[in-house]
Amino acid sequence: MLKKFLISCLFIFLVACGNDSTQQFYGSDISAANLDASFSLTSHHGERATLDSYKDKVIAVFFGFTNCPDICPTSLQELKYIKQELGQAGNNFQVLFISLDPERDTQEKLSLFIPSFDPTFIGLYGSSNEVDAMANQYKVFHQKVEQGDSYTIDHSSGIYLIDRSGKIRIRHPYGSPVEGIIADIQQLLSESI
Repeated sequence: MLKKFLISCLFIFLVACGNDSTQQFYGSDISAANLDASFSLTSHHGERATLDSYKDKVIAVFFGFTNCPDICPTSLQELKYIKQELGQAGNNFQVLFISLDPERDTQEKLSLFIPSFDPTFIGLYGSSNEVDAMANQYKVFHQKVEQGDSYTIDHSSGIYLIDRSGKIRIRHPYGSPVEGIIADIQQLLSESI
């Protein structure tokens, strides 16, 4: 009798664990890290922007620089495709490109670069201290590397998804399948605030 009871308890426990209602994402769920999503930077429109400027939207944050030869434009092109694939839901999705190159990425340069991908995308820039602080919040590595008379920026690359309540939830590394990113955005858009 005890054996049957223990087997029944084990079965109930396994079924309960198997019906785990926690969400599954295609990207890395980094919710538990409690990264600080807040910021105050200047947009390529010349306005001060904060997290509250994009309230109630799912936000994709990407760190890069306009002189980037490959990863940054490729990622922005993917984000353009993702926004198009979202259809009407794309109205509640905002892409933020945060410049890691405060020396060269001026408002004028970002104003030419960012809208060439999508007119709704926002380029953000700030002082070296502001950019460093934000990169540290998101755990983004970046380093200026001299190249003759010029320089490049080595940086970690990934797309961070912020939910509609302003919490950093998911990170997709560079090269992630866009279908998974779209699915994760749709899931975040469906969540109640």
